[in-house]
Amino acid sequence: MDAIQTFQLTKKYKDTLAVDALTLSIPHGELFALLGVNGAGKTTTIRMLCGLVRPTSGDALLNGHSILTDLAGVKQEIGVSPQETAVAPNLTVLENLSLLCGVYGLSSEQKNERIQTLTQQFHLESILKKRAGKLSGGWMRRLSIAIALIGSPKILFLDEPSLGLDVLARGELWSTIRSLKGSVTIILTTHYMEEAEELSDRIGIMKSGRLLALGSPTELKEASGSPTLEKAFLSYVKEAV
Repeated sequence: MDAIQTFQLTKKYKDTLAVDALTLSIPHGELFALLGVNGAGKTTTIRMLCGLVRPTSGDALLNGHSILTDLAGVKQEIGVSPQETAVAPNLTVLENLSLLCGVYGLSSEQKNERIQTLTQQFHLESILKKRAGKLSGGWMRRLSIAIALIGSPKILFLDEPSLGLDVLARGELWSTIRSLKGSVTIILTTHYMEEAEELSDRIGIMKSGRLLALGSPTELKEASGSPTLEKAFLSYVKEAV
């Protein structure tokens, strides 16, 4: 069984078809990127898979749990780092981590062990006592991903993780994301070509709610006869007009 399977997953808002019959399989341990411009349907897809938005039709299974009939099971499988960073700005980094450990019902011993592991993994030692609201964009995003991993999810959703970051912070974040590859299935949405190419095992190109192309960065370039992923992306998107 794949980590994620979607079956004709569709979301319609009045006259707008945000996601159009998306059928997709993502194996365990893969880093899969949904690539598209704003309004392509990437975030709506993530929100449906996380159980935040109910599909108009279709279904999806996350490690066998249906988003329609077993949302509690889905929630146990996933961690989410949303586009709007979900941290408490008035709490310190350590307090943010402790708060979420409490939400997940971890014992004192489990909490200390989990915080120590994530602190080392994300190199948070120097900012543990700093208020989250005072962090730079790169550190804020790193903390958001650490928080998403507190419950030891099997599937991690990263919605536009490097949006608004400068080149240096983006590169550091990519290193952090690479370090997670293989230990957890990662679904990443982005409109940065370089990000998708640098990090992904496979990429799905979306436009107007539809999945236009699917494959590794190399496969997408070869199939479109393009020397770069950006040219491949433009080729697929223009053909779909």
